[in-house]
Amino acid sequence: MKQPTLFDYLTLTLLALIWASAFFNIKIATFSYGPLMIAFLRVFFGAIPLILLCYFKKIKIEAFTKDWYWFALIGLINLVLPFFLIAYGVKTVQSNLAAILMSTTPLSSTILGHFFVKNEKMNYLKTFGILIGFSGIIYLFSDNLLINQNNFISALLILLGSTCYVIGGVLTLKISKKKNENVTASILIWAVIILIPITFIIEEPWKLTPTNESTLSLIYLGVVATGLAWLLRFRILKNNGLVFQSQVAYLIPIFGIILSYIFLNELITPKVLVSLFAVVLGIYFVKKSSSKKII
Repeated sequence: MKQPTLFDYLTLTLLALIWASAFFNIKIATFSYGPLMIAFLRVFFGAIPLILLCYFKKIKIEAFTKDWYWFALIGLINLVLPFFLIAYGVKTVQSNLAAILMSTTPLSSTILGHFFVKNEKMNYLKTFGILIGFSGIIYLFSDNLLINQNNFISALLILLGSTCYVIGGVLTLKISKKKNENVTASILIWAVIILIPITFIIEEPWKLTPTNESTLSLIYLGVVATGLAWLLRFRILKNNGLVFQSQVAYLIPIFGIILSYIFLNELITPKVLVSLFAVVLGIYFVKKSSSKKII
């Protein structure tokens, strides 16, 4: 891989900003839309740029080939469930807390990787990073000002959403030889198929009277925070590799807190800052150990 340039770092920062901005936009979308509708329109609008990319690059989309069940399963676990759980949880939990809770994905993936992925075994440095990171999450749950008996379950559901991302990532290894664009487009298509009947039966979206603000946030979530973000991710992976792209994990919770404060004036308590520091430090130790092994 080539040495990263200033433009590469700017692209990485842009990707982190886009993914971080998803959290406060989800909060705004929940003012008018239910969690199923948010999940559905995210994958629907997100699928469009990916399908167009595959069309122009002449990449075959294998959503309905012999491996369809893998795409369907990954679409369910990696997109449908986390998108729904995050939207459901953010209704009663501050979006900046959701950004911190979701940032535990690298920590959870390290734990699952130890059991299900060859050459991804735990070592002392990884274990130390995981303990620090999840200690920060436990400390965050002790912030009674922000997490209480009214939204405790919602916070846990967001944490469960991050775990779904990890499980989906492990399942993706089953089809890792396929092109990244094909896999992403295929799982998005299946996520749309899964969500259409559930959303229209349960939430009856034709009865909604959404605000323009919520609708714009929802369109942004699909087109930019899902579709465009994945295209940026592909570019970074191709030009700079996985280790460089993984650095986005440090920036997302930081930007998430800043953007939530700017756009929603969400409360930032000392416990939030301590938890943020612990999670980012934990991710640093986990990724430092992984990068040493790769080198």
